[in-house]
Amino acid sequence: MSTPERDLIVGGQAVIEGVMMRTPNAYAIAVRKADGSIVNTAAPLPKWSDKYPLLKLPVLRGGAVLIQSMGLGIKALNYSANVAFAEAEEAEEKEVKVALSPAVIEGEGDFAGLTGAVPGLFPVPVEKKPKDELKKGTTAAAAGSIVFALIFNVLLFVAAPLLLTNALFIAAGWASAPAAVTPIEPAWYTEAWAGVRTYLHPVRPSVAFNLIDGMIRMTFFLIMIVSFSFLKDIRRVFQYHGAEHKTVFTWESGLPLTVDNARPQPRQHPRCGTSFLMVVMLVAIVLFSVIKFDSLLLNFLIRLALMPVVAGLSYEIIRLSAKKESSWFFRVMTKPGVWLQNITTQEPDDQQLEVAIEALKESLKLEPRGAEPQPAPLS
Repeated sequence: MSTPERDLIVGGQAVIEGVMMRTPNAYAIAVRKADGSIVNTAAPLPKWSDKYPLLKLPVLRGGAVLIQSMGLGIKALNYSANVAFAEAEEAEEKEVKVALSPAVIEGEGDFAGLTGAVPGLFPVPVEKKPKDELKKGTTAAAAGSIVFALIFNVLLFVAAPLLLTNALFIAAGWASAPAAVTPIEPAWYTEAWAGVRTYLHPVRPSVAFNLIDGMIRMTFFLIMIVSFSFLKDIRRVFQYHGAEHKTVFTWESGLPLTVDNARPQPRQHPRCGTSFLMVVMLVAIVLFSVIKFDSLLLNFLIRLALMPVVAGLSYEIIRLSAKKESSWFFRVMTKPGVWLQNITTQEPDDQQLEVAIEALKESLKLEPRGAEPQPAPLS
């Protein structure tokens, strides 16, 4: 294979019993069925930037990539769910039960809270049902889970850290609190409300404020990831995440895409979306410290409004760093994410590696010959 082809940066995502692999111009999903066979689907990626030239601009292109990744991630999950439960045609008359499974599918979409692998709960059938019903159900489930996960993320990763940090600064005396007002007829509920108003007295965010806010946000994320890692089904997804990374390393090393070559590769990859999360945290601390208000509501709203900007800037940093993987800046920025991958990736078996390799091979078949080397989204 020619050097320009080998320069193509590929990424991917673990799905239900499979892997989605993405090259700059195409993607493919490979899933292992219950009978042991592997099925796949592949398609070119639409070029939004050709239709909308503004999306070629820095920061804006990052937002476009993340939105596209979200849609692609959901499509991959839908496809894998259909395949995983396709053998259940005999259960047409049986009522289908649905379990809420944690949606922390790592890889292409693992910009938690920003793209397809949003933390939250993903409705997944736990009993078999026919294909047509499953197709209809998974589409509705995907849409519902996106809405649920977005609300979940806003509350857990934006609102809760902001309120807790504000209360901490008041309680520790690091910010001025309003003068206490004693009710004329004290009661437990009036005293409680007075206490709540005290701790919710707006604190103007500073670098220290946003640093603590970011640490609380990251603590929530770590607790959630560690908790999910104890679930058997999620651990299996994490194994496919490891298979995806090993396959990407095999490609980047210029080795033939075989199980024997992929097996000894590391399962922690510096371009993983987990590393992207760490960059998001740092960019948010700086940006939120520049734009701030003396109002909890306004600070909350500005955090929401700036998230696309934070994501776009973070993408540009990762994109630039990916070209200079030997630099100290890249190593420092991605090291925490690499450490976290000890949890979010697990050692895959040979069958899982085989699935990841097939997904990458199928996506490469659709890559134009002589294509310009360019980075795909995170692995």
